[in-house]
Amino acid sequence: MRTLLIVNPNTSTAVSTQLLAVAQRAGAAWPGVGVQVAAARFGPRYITGEVGAAVAGHAALDAYAAYVHAAPHASGGLVQKVAQTTAPSHTHTQPQPHARTPAAVLLGCFGDPGLFALRALSPAPVLGLAEAAMRAAALGGPFVVVTGGPAWVPMLHRLADALALPAPMCGVQTVDRSGGELAADPQAAAPLLAEAARQALLRWPQAQQVLLGGAGLAGLAEPVAALLGRPVLCNVKLALHAAFEAAAGASAGRALATHATTSTTGTAAATTAATAAFPTTATAEPGPWNGLSPELSSSLLFTPAAS
Repeated sequence: MRTLLIVNPNTSTAVSTQLLAVAQRAGAAWPGVGVQVAAARFGPRYITGEVGAAVAGHAALDAYAAYVHAAPHASGGLVQKVAQTTAPSHTHTQPQPHARTPAAVLLGCFGDPGLFALRALSPAPVLGLAEAAMRAAALGGPFVVVTGGPAWVPMLHRLADALALPAPMCGVQTVDRSGGELAADPQAAAPLLAEAARQALLRWPQAQQVLLGGAGLAGLAEPVAALLGRPVLCNVKLALHAAFEAAAGASAGRALATHATTSTTGTAAATTAATAAFPTTATAEPGPWNGLSPELSSSLLFTPAAS
């Protein structure tokens, strides 16, 4: 069976568990693909700004390397965290063959920390939650993003500007609560997010779609749509569809091009050809790599063989 690996770059067990649950439900349509989640072994519990995102990028690489090299035991698909260790300075572990190489990797943060480095490390297709969701949302026309935490506004604009989307992201509307706080109280979060969506549509009337952004906000698109009275796209569902198709053997670009997302009102999002390209070539980089975990140090010195 092929494996879709979801890398959670923060240390929140709640977010990892939620991502796994949503992915397992979505995976019912993909009987040949299993799901596992590898969480960060260090770094922020929730990513709320530039510094946390930078640390989380390193943590994402480490989580991927620990999954591949250390082969930790998994319980129901949730990879247990391994005690953090670091390689002594000027010392390298012997590169080990990949015990298990996933068929595809999804970086489970709506901000994609470490995405391009993870693509350089993994021989499998690597999709970013934000990139995949934005590309899919843009197929239906201009869109706005609603998320938690004002620090994400410039970060998401920077990402969207770099993607050359087929339709623009008009803007980012945030609520004061972080994604972690919103996820902890979904009943209170839904009306806050619905009001933010209303403000976004008034502020950017050219927007045709609302994209709810944040790994911790999975499952909130439906109640927000009911309160808003119009479809709301779930970033996790959009990205998971593309990731499952990539894991099943389709190209990530085709995965984004061929799926449709349906809201609770039954209105399907537009689906047209996408030109997204997700590089899958891993390249070894010379050391020395001091102070890294043994697994990550090995990965940086070793060019993985494609599965």
